[in-house]
Amino acid sequence: MKILGRTLGAVVLIALLAGPASAQSEAVQRYGEPDKEKTPAEIQAEKDAERNYQKSLGNIREQKSADPWGTVRSESVPPKAAAKDAAKTPTAKPKTKSADTKPAGAAK
Repeated sequence: MKILGRTLGAVVLIALLAGPASAQSEAVQRYGEPDKEKTPAEIQAEKDAERNYQKSLGNIREQKSADPWGTVRSESVPPKAAAKDAAKTPTAKPKTKSADTKPAGAAK
């Protein structure tokens, strides 16, 4: 009798789990299948949703750029000015010969 009860319970449990699992796979579109045709109501709903989305983007205020490290940096040199100064200063001076210089070993 115990074996029959356990077997019946296992069968019922499997049946209860198999129902929702099989229902989930019915509406899945397979690879390579053409898309379903949309009804005019669905097309209009998508257009309305896109229009409302674009309208909501226009309602967003322009935000200031966030600088979380702004309080840590020193106030003496702004970051943009420091970058410009670094770009202007050459790292190595080119060696050029001018007409005024003579070789070290040459004497008159």
